[in-house]
Amino acid sequence: MARPQSPRIRIARWRERAWETTEDAVAAEEPLQLLLNGRPLSIVMRTPGNDIELALGLLSAEHVIGSLDEVVGVRISVESDEREAHIALRDDIVESNQIDVQLAAEGGRRPERSFLSSSACGVCGATTVELLTHEYPPLPEGPSLDAGALPALADRLRERQRVFEMTGGLHAAGLFTAQGELVTLREDIGRHNAVDKVVGRALLDRRLPLGDSILAVSGRAGYEVVQKAVAAGIPVLVAVGAPSSLAVATASRFGMTLVGFLRHDRFNVYSGNERLAGLAQMA
Repeated sequence: MARPQSPRIRIARWRERAWETTEDAVAAEEPLQLLLNGRPLSIVMRTPGNDIELALGLLSAEHVIGSLDEVVGVRISVESDEREAHIALRDDIVESNQIDVQLAAEGGRRPERSFLSSSACGVCGATTVELLTHEYPPLPEGPSLDAGALPALADRLRERQRVFEMTGGLHAAGLFTAQGELVTLREDIGRHNAVDKVVGRALLDRRLPLGDSILAVSGRAGYEVVQKAVAAGIPVLVAVGAPSSLAVATASRFGMTLVGFLRHDRFNVYSGNERLAGLAQMA
């Protein structure tokens, strides 16, 4: 049986000048050990659920795999309760909080480093902008955007954040069409994990690269989120929070449209002005 994303715990609450005992929902966070052909590769702190998507999205972002054809099977713990129609699940399961991605002998590239990922940071700047330019091409032209339609993406993201409403502790990543239609939404205690899950879903559906899509994220747009969007070929990234300086530099280098501080009636554009109607002509 899958573990809940928002377990309830007993707490003490101070309210109206008195103590009371009650229950509260908290965001689940557990380590996931990722193995590659049976060999330990990484430990990811994540919210349980959609672990196959998370693992495949991370491997794609790290340039370990280039397509789903390189994956011949997945071994996963029984309590994950995941069933994917587009990938073979091995009968020989692994221990709790483990996932073992099996690659074809000639497929995949094992990274030189064994990367450790926390829920607060993905690659944490370990991969430089210069290294990325050797691994990924500039982003495609992508869609032309109506500025007035972007703020609605933040509202749609929040409307669908089921676990956040219970706990207040999860980030969300949503993949949208250029017309603002929500394709995939995933939640996780780490914003970069949520992005990996979204990209992993697209990989399973054989939709990569996502050259006609918009990625929207709750919270800030750090370098690791931009890096993962670049790896997935996503030309437009919008964030409810602020971008970092390295995120802006990376977005500019790859020709990404980067939007921050997305609110009901306003937002800032940090790079990629040419995709927004009326903005490319401004000095």
